[in-house]
Amino acid sequence: MNGVQKNHSHPVPRIGGIALMVAACVTFPIAAIFGGNPRDESLLLLLCAAPAFGSGVIEDLTKRVSVRARLLSAMLAALLGAFLLNGVVGRVDLPLVDPILSVAPIAIGLTVLAVAGLTNAVNIIDGFNGLAAVVSILIFGSIGYVAHEVGDLLVMSTALTMIGAIGGFAIWNYPAASIFLGDGGAYFIGFTIAELLVLLVARHPTVCAWYAMVVAIYPLFETLFSIYRRRIVRGRPVGAPDGIHLHTLIFKRIVRKGSDPRQRQRRNARTSPYLWVLSMIGIVPASLFWHNPVVLAVTAAVFVVAYVWLYTAIVRFKTPRWLVGSRQAVVPAAVPEQTTHHK
Repeated sequence: MNGVQKNHSHPVPRIGGIALMVAACVTFPIAAIFGGNPRDESLLLLLCAAPAFGSGVIEDLTKRVSVRARLLSAMLAALLGAFLLNGVVGRVDLPLVDPILSVAPIAIGLTVLAVAGLTNAVNIIDGFNGLAAVVSILIFGSIGYVAHEVGDLLVMSTALTMIGAIGGFAIWNYPAASIFLGDGGAYFIGFTIAELLVLLVARHPTVCAWYAMVVAIYPLFETLFSIYRRRIVRGRPVGAPDGIHLHTLIFKRIVRKGSDPRQRQRRNARTSPYLWVLSMIGIVPASLFWHNPVVLAVTAAVFVVAYVWLYTAIVRFKTPRWLVGSRQAVVPAAVPEQTTHHK
């Protein structure tokens, strides 16, 4: 309750990830019997996700799993996906890079880094009620649509399963939170998104490799920008605690109004829609132009510009009036130099 990343007014259980895993474990076998989805592959996918999910759940229950241990667990999950599901990034649709990825160890190494990075990225944006849940539903919706277009039953059925599971969780997480995803839930969602994107690109040459980056560009760029802030701007280790993510600044400087528990809860809920809209700058074009590298590249550039502009404007207390949504002044909020934010 005392950490700078805590934005709720009463204790909330962090075991939402267990509910998601149970939903997947129940749904996949039933879908294999009645829906015809590939049972073996779907169960292998759950097996691959187990290290990342398990390390997160143990951290949620004990608070004794280090950041390094969780990162290594995510990398192990990615490695299992590479060998058990043949989920390997063999191309990025860049002429100078693709020939290098023909070397199997290099391709596997890139896959492990990319999957582990996106797994952690979803955990980073899991800061407010409904934020990571709804963004993930939007991403899975796009993945399911593209999988349908290319006829990939495993990816489509998994995406639909995750939409249903997260949707059930979201009812209890937004606008008021009775339960949190926790690290287990965030890692499970992040790994599943990453693995499905790798499988889409690896299995279907018509799916542009840039699609995988653009559809998940909000959590990915949030992570990269956080690394830039910590290492380049502040000269701190990449893994140093940090509590000034974009969603935190929006909470403190745009929807900041009132401090009693009920008002704080409403402010918490009002924060997430800003990021839902921001994430759709990447998700919508990626869903429509998943086969067009030019449009995807332009979309990525537009998102980066929009993100940096918004972040800079908020930090400098120059937030546009239309973003505030009322006549209330934007109240300056001190940003702590030292934090205990673990994400």
